[in-house]
Amino acid sequence: MPTFYDPGADAGEASEALRGLAHATRTIEHPQDMYSVLGDLLSGVRSLRQVLDQLASAHASNRELAFDDYGDHASGSADALAAADELHQTATLIDQAEDRLNVAMSAAGRIAWHTEPSTEQVPVRRWISVVFLQGSEADEVLDMIDRNGPDTAIEHLRNWDYGDETTDAAMENGHVYDLPPAGVLDREVRDGDYQMTYNHSFGHVGLYRLHTIEPGDVLDDEPTRAAMAHAEAMRAVPDGSWFEHPGVAAVKQSRGLGL
Repeated sequence: MPTFYDPGADAGEASEALRGLAHATRTIEHPQDMYSVLGDLLSGVRSLRQVLDQLASAHASNRELAFDDYGDHASGSADALAAADELHQTATLIDQAEDRLNVAMSAAGRIAWHTEPSTEQVPVRRWISVVFLQGSEADEVLDMIDRNGPDTAIEHLRNWDYGDETTDAAMENGHVYDLPPAGVLDREVRDGDYQMTYNHSFGHVGLYRLHTIEPGDVLDDEPTRAAMAHAEAMRAVPDGSWFEHPGVAAVKQSRGLGL
């Protein structure tokens, strides 16, 4: 139970509760329960935003007490202000997450879950990979994001989208996803039917596009050799966290960071 006065104890309990929820949602036996779960998560995200702002203010207001390990107050005070700034920026990103979660909850609220599956075939929308860059090619785009913003980078990456040719290649190689692949530390930016994911730390950038698959179009159940090789590369790093995106794991291994 929350104490409402001990931040350390309440933070620990919140962490354990989220860890339990992460395990509990691996299998959803009753889809109708998801709406209430989303409601509680939305409430939690709003509280998290408040917590981050309050922690930022506390770092700034208490900087007179801040020292580094060597007793240097100037260094400790600078780090307190740096932490406060990063916490405020994190809170701003949480605002974006809240907006997206709110939209998701609105969509979920319009669903009437039945106990029997439908026999009607309907078009489905899936994300296909347009391009995935790493190394010097990714560095160029990451610099572009820093200089001109993510919208400019998305426009640049769209030059790799050749329409049907890109779609056919993604379908053939199995680069089709329910959601754009993204690691915990990846940043994501949506622009219409495109979504870009990028990570400065691991030096990679990916662009994905929504594609409508008509009922008559059939994806092979048996993966192609290229798709199997791609999947193997995506899960190449041993001992990776189950929270870690497989694409990140592959990049980490290629850079010698997976050991």
